Amino acid sequence: MANSFYVEGEKRAEKVNDLFAQVAPRYDLINDLQSFGLHRAWKRRVVRMANVKPGDRALDVCCGTGDIAFALAKAGAEVNAVDFSEAMLSVARGRITAAQQRSPTGDGRTALPRRPDFQHGDAQRLDFPDNTFDIVTVGYGLRNLSSWETGLREMHRVAKPGGRLLALDFGKPDNGLWRALYFTYLRCVVPMFGKLFCGDSATHAYILESLRHYPAQRGVAEAMRRLGCRDVRIVNLLRGAMSINFGVK
Repeated sequence: MANSFYVEGEKRAEKVNDLFAQVAPRYDLINDLQSFGLHRAWKRRVVRMANVKPGDRALDVCCGTGDIAFALAKAGAEVNAVDFSEAMLSVARGRITAAQQRSPTGDGRTALPRRPDFQHGDAQRLDFPDNTFDIVTVGYGLRNLSSWETGLREMHRVAKPGGRLLALDFGKPDNGLWRALYFTYLRCVVPMFGKLFCGDSATHAYILESLRHYPAQRGVAEAMRRLGCRDVRIVNLLRGAMSINFGVK
């Protein structure tokens, strides 16, 4: 059965925006539940692989509620973060407000020494000059674009020569049995979280539907090579159920 949030072509962005507007208030909670909290470790792995150095500028594309952006900032980067969903950006900005309120001084300097700059924007038309960032990351975002290749090209464009590109997303395991079990979990269990917390199982049944149309880790790695990236590699997590693509411009 077709998923109400997945369409090809011009209306893709509109449908995905509707999806994230619906899931934003419970997005972080459901991520914890459906991944058994492992998504936090995977995002920390992305930041370690980014190898943040003093003075680095970082861009987190499709930043969502800000997990990777906050982690990059904590590691010492100056972070811009872009998403086209105002609902998700509202949650991310709310986390800054919460950190400020927890600060003993009331200004957030202790709780959050560096603050990502969260901006509304289109990952397929980034509003930054060529060769701007030392690090460009995306977590669970390329798969949701009407053209993931365009999004990756934009990431490459705004990275400096020598800049690190990293993409975390659902993967497609090579092992047929494990892949079948994993897809069964995405088809039968994950939609229940959407029904329970968002009132619509289609919000999370969307994950498997979008993954079916996405080339996952091997396709992204090949696209990085076509762009001329060096040191391209794939880090498989959970035997390929999740993956991190890495490349250097």
